[in-house]
Amino acid sequence: MEKEKKEEEYLSELDVLEDDGASLVLHNDDYHTFDYVILALEEICGHTTLQAEQCTMMVHCKGKCVVKKGSYEDLMPMHQALLDRKLTSEVVK
Repeated sequence: MEKEKKEEEYLSELDVLEDDGASLVLHNDDYHTFDYVILALEEICGHTTLQAEQCTMMVHCKGKCVVKKGSYEDLMPMHQALLDRKLTSEVVK
């Protein structure tokens, strides 16, 4: 029951993000710690700690996760910042 409530809260937070046609996808790797990725998502993508933790878990479990949606132009600097931290990401239209 508590797990379902947390999932609903997380999904409602994601609903705030607007879909402008592009997605920033973060891919799993075997090099970075959870804390490193969480901090990067907070600083670069503006995620709350909860959002960053859940995205990091999805990347770990599923191999990748859409961490942000928006316009291609808005997502490219975030993509580059993730690459600068040696994280694997891509912007998909």
